[in-house]
Amino acid sequence: MSQAIQASQPLGRYQLSQLDFLEAEAIFIMREVAAEFERPVLLFSGGKDSVVMLRLAEKAFWPGAIPFPVMHVDTGHNFPEVMEFRDRRVAEAGVRLVVASVQEQIDAGKVTEPTGRWASRNRLQTSALLEAIEDNGFDAAFGGARRDEEKARAKERIFSFRDEFGQWDPKNQRPELWGTFNTRIDRGEHIRVFPLSNWTELDIWGYIGRERLDLPSIYFTHRRRVFERDGILLADNPHIVRDDDEELFEATVRYRTVGDMTCTGAVRSTADGLDEIMAEIAATRITERGQTRADDRSSEAAMEDRKREGYF
Repeated sequence: MSQAIQASQPLGRYQLSQLDFLEAEAIFIMREVAAEFERPVLLFSGGKDSVVMLRLAEKAFWPGAIPFPVMHVDTGHNFPEVMEFRDRRVAEAGVRLVVASVQEQIDAGKVTEPTGRWASRNRLQTSALLEAIEDNGFDAAFGGARRDEEKARAKERIFSFRDEFGQWDPKNQRPELWGTFNTRIDRGEHIRVFPLSNWTELDIWGYIGRERLDLPSIYFTHRRRVFERDGILLADNPHIVRDDDEELFEATVRYRTVGDMTCTGAVRSTADGLDEIMAEIAATRITERGQTRADDRSSEAAMEDRKREGYF
């Protein structure tokens, strides 16, 4: 009797929460890269996705040190609050920071400063990134891109192969069946690795809250002098020229994404806490890049064109 009763009882099942599953997947990917590649690097801008990436790297290799440096591709037109946060967080993590400077590329005559109404250094990041990868011999680069951000990113693999020119061919991607990744590359080639591919913006904020991660202050509501251009609120800054009809005004805003000041827009918001921000995101039907990134509006395939050339 007792044996029959015992056999009929359902066995206890161990289930991971959504965030636990995503964290475990990302940590597995990071450890796989550390085991398979000689010189990985983690791209770190100080934005929310790279903050989560750095935290995952700390967990993946704890109690040891993170076994690779971090790199920021610096346009020279960044938000001061983000640069201060970047340096502080890197120091706390005890990792080496490699800075790939777009300004140095311009000064050396390797790229030309863009001009015009929508001029931005964002596209010039590709040259600085590829040169830094080659000069440092990096064979794998972690990025914080997510598939929910933009359609070109939605079709990119977690392990994204780049040829000897750093270029991406969306029609020649490697299968990733059952969590198995092909890490083979030849000399001069490298892999971009995206551990956050399956995360959403809400997942990112949920993890930030759970881990109590610090972020740059511009992610939360504040007053800022802005002007409107093609439906985007751009910050008043010395790197952009306003048209005569683009009047400055002060607004209560926050940023959903962090990038170059010349092409990253703010959103009107009074959200100053995690719960308010998550409620705000849950109610919107526009991705953070779709709502705030002017560089993605230059054409329907703007992001894919840049990625083909070697962009993140």
